[in-house]
Amino acid sequence: MIHYHGGPIWPTTAAVALWTRRHGMTSFAHPAQVALMFEVCQSAVIDCGAFTTWRAGEGEVDSPAYHDFVRGWEKHPGFDWALIDDEIEGDEHANDARIEGWLAVGMKNGVPVWHLHESLERLQALTVGFPRVALGSSGQWATPGTEDWWRRMEEVREVVCDELGRPKVKLHGLRMLSPTIFSHIPLSSADSCNVALNIGKDVKWSGTYQPLTAATRALVLAERIEQHAAAVTWSKRHGVQMNLELIG
Repeated sequence: MIHYHGGPIWPTTAAVALWTRRHGMTSFAHPAQVALMFEVCQSAVIDCGAFTTWRAGEGEVDSPAYHDFVRGWEKHPGFDWALIDDEIEGDEHANDARIEGWLAVGMKNGVPVWHLHESLERLQALTVGFPRVALGSSGQWATPGTEDWWRRMEEVREVVCDELGRPKVKLHGLRMLSPTIFSHIPLSSADSCNVALNIGKDVKWSGTYQPLTAATRALVLAERIEQHAAAVTWSKRHGVQMNLELIG
C-alpha cells in the first residue's frame, strides 16, 4: 500500500524530512508546498481541496482553476494522479456532473470520489468506469473508524470486493492512513494529514527521549504509520491492528 502524507507541513525542514523518498499529497486549497513536494517525493498526488473548502464554509471548488492547476503538474515524472473535484455534501447528480466536466475538457489521470452518504449503486458504477476509486467519509459517516462507519464499510465491501474479499478495482482511502483501518481494508493507497497536524502539538511529546525538532517528530510519526502491514483481503473484523505477525 502507498502511504500519501498530506501537506502543507511546517516548518519546511519537517516537510523535507518527511517527504524525501516518501509519497506526498498536496491540496489545491493549500498549494504553497506543491513544488517542494514534487522535488523530494518518490511520487505525489493532488487533492482538489473539496474537504478543506467544505470545512471552512467557503463554497465549492472552482473546477476550471483546479483543472489548470493539475495540468501544470501532470507531466511531472513523479505525478501519480489527481482527485476529480467533488462536492462533499453534494448529491450524486452534482458529483457525476463534476466527473463529466473533468472528462469533457480532456483531463486525464483522474480518480473519482465516492462519498459514504451516496448510494451503493453509484459506487458500483464508478468501479465499472474507473480503475481506481477514492472512498470519502461523509454525512453521518464523516468520521473514519467509528462503529457506525465500520457498519457502512461492510456494505461497501459487498460492492467493491469479490467473494474472497479482494478488491475489483484499486481503492484509495481518504483520511484512512491509520493502521486500525488499512490493516483490515485492502487499500491500494491511503492518505492523511496526521503528521502535519501532530508534529506541533508539544503536549503529545514528553519524556526523556522526546524528539527535539519538528523534522524528527515527523520521521517518528511516519515510521509508526508505515511499519504496519496492509490488508490483502477485506477483513470483517475491525477495531484492532491486524497482520502484526508480518512485522515482528
